[in-house]
Amino acid sequence: MITGSCHCGAVKYEIHGQFLMFAYCHCPDCRKYSGSAFSSILGTESAGFKIVVGEDRLIEYQSSPGKHRFFCGTCGCRIYLRAEHRPGMVFVRAGSLDDDPHIKPQAHYWTSARAPWHDITDSLPQYPEGLPSQGSAPKAEAQQTAGGDGEPAPQP
Repeated sequence: MITGSCHCGAVKYEIHGQFLMFAYCHCPDCRKYSGSAFSSILGTESAGFKIVVGEDRLIEYQSSPGKHRFFCGTCGCRIYLRAEHRPGMVFVRAGSLDDDPHIKPQAHYWTSARAPWHDITDSLPQYPEGLPSQGSAPKAEAQQTAGGDGEPAPQP
């Protein structure tokens, strides 16, 4: 199990199950939502993600059709995203983790929309658009599980 929380501690969650991906997203939505050059996104199975404290403190924001972002109504911490086109996944903001997920980011998504003032200097694979189709996306290292996981947004 991996745990996470918002900045003020009003919202806490647990991740049980498999991590599906860990990536940096450079899409305009993630840049605006994070206030940075990119967002660190950890994808995990929906069935293994659970809010354990403060569900009533969560604010839901539909950032684009079918994308629901959740943040703490007290401190404003961005916590996770659910995308209707990926119903089996939850995309957790990696900065909200309290524990080490024991995996590292595997790729950069939406590099075609990266901030012009930011240079990508690591050797991770880069995808000009969002999460690649199954089979071509990098796999989570060693099929890590939380017992032992941002979804890129479409360009406007």
